Amino acid sequence: MADSPEEQDPTHGRGGEEKEIVAEGSDLVHGEPFPDGSGPPKVDTQVEFLHEKVTKQIIKEGHGCKPSKYSTCFLHYKAWTKSTRHKFEDTWQEQQPLELVLGKEKQEMTGLAVGVYSMKSGERAVLHVGWELGYGKDGSFSFPNVPPMADLLYEVELIGFDEVNEGKPRSDMTVEERISTADRRKMDGNALFKEEKLEEAMQQYEMAIAYMGDDFMFQLYGKYRDMALAVKNPCHLNMSACLIKLKRYEEAIGHCNLVLMEEENNAKALFRRGKARAELGQTESAREDFVKARKFAPDDKAITRELRALSEEEKALYQKQKEIYKGMFGPRPEAKATKENWVIMLWQWLVSLFYQIFRGQRVKTD
Repeated sequence: MADSPEEQDPTHGRGGEEKEIVAEGSDLVHGEPFPDGSGPPKVDTQVEFLHEKVTKQIIKEGHGCKPSKYSTCFLHYKAWTKSTRHKFEDTWQEQQPLELVLGKEKQEMTGLAVGVYSMKSGERAVLHVGWELGYGKDGSFSFPNVPPMADLLYEVELIGFDEVNEGKPRSDMTVEERISTADRRKMDGNALFKEEKLEEAMQQYEMAIAYMGDDFMFQLYGKYRDMALAVKNPCHLNMSACLIKLKRYEEAIGHCNLVLMEEENNAKALFRRGKARAELGQTESAREDFVKARKFAPDDKAITRELRALSEEEKALYQKQKEIYKGMFGPRPEAKATKENWVIMLWQWLVSLFYQIFRGQRVKTD
């Protein structure tokens, strides 16, 4: 999969020119804070000039080779307008990766495609794109809403790509082709998971899930839907296993929830969601998940261990709190006899005595 300039689209301004690199520390994304607090992270890596109107800074390095023309790429991204700092797109939030066939992208995504050409699988970067390679002079007044002549800022992660002759998108594939392609990605992910290459495994699972998008699943029923879920749900479960190992518990819970929406009694999804919740300190919710999981997998020893661990943790926490409160308040002080106490007790005795005498006289008179 060569990425030499002659194999890429000359309209992207890469026809044989070397990338220009400027010194580290260039301030591409610093400045006034974004109003919603969702701006890209601060980046102090080298600035690469990919095109007259496109620059890039790498947040996280990728691996392998780069895509070429007609590669079908899957990516997550957030997009802002630079002048107004308004976020108008977020595929992470929507949990729907974008499919981009390089060389066949929409005109408003030309600058984004220039950046993706330069990326490796797993790479994450910040892109600055001039309005000429974005939404142009007129902007967009539908969805997304982008003002005229708006320079754009992207945070992009290339999940992965497929080298398919003439860029065959998912929409042109048969149901069987999409399911088999996703299954192949799932198997690749499993092999990487066994090697403890968690980030790379997750990229394969995400690629597989991308082939099973909502638009595709809504069209399926009967055996085809069962076939698709038999690939899609294990990918979500394996993603959750990777995320738990990486201590990204909230994301793990999200993937388990997607499985439970389809299979509410899935023991693995309940178990892994319980583990993630337990790590977040959500003890009661975790116990509910484990108890329900045990109902559907009564012989699973791992579930029993987790329930026992929860009980032991709660017992230890109770004992610790007991010791803390004991130390804060100390033992209850004993009452000490004082002169004032004796006076009060004598007075109470005299009052009681007079009351008894008075009452006895009353009874005698009657």
